[in-house]
Amino acid sequence: MSRGPRPLVTLRGAIPIALQRGVIQLAARGTELLYDFTISGTKPKPVAFVSVKYTEQIRATLEDISRDCEDRIRRLRSVAQDTAVSCELWLHSRYGTWRFFRVTTDALVELGRDGGPLGVKI
Repeated sequence: MSRGPRPLVTLRGAIPIALQRGVIQLAARGTELLYDFTISGTKPKPVAFVSVKYTEQIRATLEDISRDCEDRIRRLRSVAQDTAVSCELWLHSRYGTWRFFRVTTDALVELGRDGGPLGVKI
């Protein structure tokens, strides 16, 4: 039995992870949504703007993820960049696997669940 549309299941699964990093505020739903929610009180960044997405290709290379998630990455890059702000793309697979990325003006940096960099970037 289905647990709901994949985007909503993915968003529901992201909330407990986000709560481990701070207080969350969901964004109002709309066609031009820049992000799904914000996290306040995060370490090492005080504020994170997060977009979550379901993917069948959770083990894809960073280049493939960059291409497949181009629209979400473009939207996150439109958020004002600052040292106190982290724009993040969280990917979720059908098996419950998550991958996290910081979106900068010119790169994707893979993150751990805690928001810290893993050292892989394109």
